[in-house]
Amino acid sequence: MIDVAAVSALNDRMALEQEQRAALRILEGIEEGTMSASDSFALVEDADPALVYLIFTWLRKRYADHANSDAVIGRLLAISNRGKVPKMMKEGQADAVVQWFEESYSYRDLGSKEFIELIIEKLEG
Repeated sequence: MIDVAAVSALNDRMALEQEQRAALRILEGIEEGTMSASDSFALVEDADPALVYLIFTWLRKRYADHANSDAVIGRLLAISNRGKVPKMMKEGQADAVVQWFEESYSYRDLGSKEFIELIIEKLEG
């Protein structure tokens, strides 16, 4: 007999992990320059506005005083002014998840994977 609750929990976990991988791909693509601005923009455009705001803010905060800041912030700017991204940023900034994160955590205190796991679990939870 199939345990429906166990199967449902497994499906939920797999969906959560898939969302985390997609979000990390956006963040690392911008951070490491592994994707073109067009490819990054396509992923960002399909993402949750709160996630977009949080990722972009994490990158700005983490690279404000970093030796590689010009490259990372340059890639970020190449995406952040395109299409509906400015509107998404404004919408995301007003999201309750952003408020929760900013009241509870510091952008600079979390590594990329830990940051993404935390945010996706909160957004999907």
